[in-house]
Amino acid sequence: LKKEIKNNGEILRHSLRSNTSPTKIKNFGIWVRYDSRSGSHNMYREYRDVSRTGAVTQCYRDMAARHRARAHSIQIMKIESIKAGDTRRPLTKQMHDKKKEIPLPHRDLKNTKKTKIVANRPSTMQ
Repeated sequence: LKKEIKNNGEILRHSLRSNTSPTKIKNFGIWVRYDSRSGSHNMYREYRDVSRTGAVTQCYRDMAARHRARAHSIQIMKIESIKAGDTRRPLTKQMHDKKKEIPLPHRDLKNTKKTKIVANRPSTMQ
């Protein structure tokens, strides 16, 4: 058998892979190649999302914001779902702390026993 070089490959099929657990947040590692004004660059980026397509959307928006890369100059080479222990980036790792609590400011008060019209404004900051 002859070994085929990756660069000579051709896309034979394009299919949409369904999400097995759409409510669970997963870590995704994305290998990206993009063309900038100075040349072509390879990158590895990590995102947290519930789906692969959501992570890819985050990647495109992040690349546009941080590197001014347009969508036509970005090539996504590979996407992998990654375990929490295998993540590399600090922005992704900080979300794995079990003790970390995220505050929920401006919560709506759901007390239906009180009347709707009151003399003073309700405080939504707790």
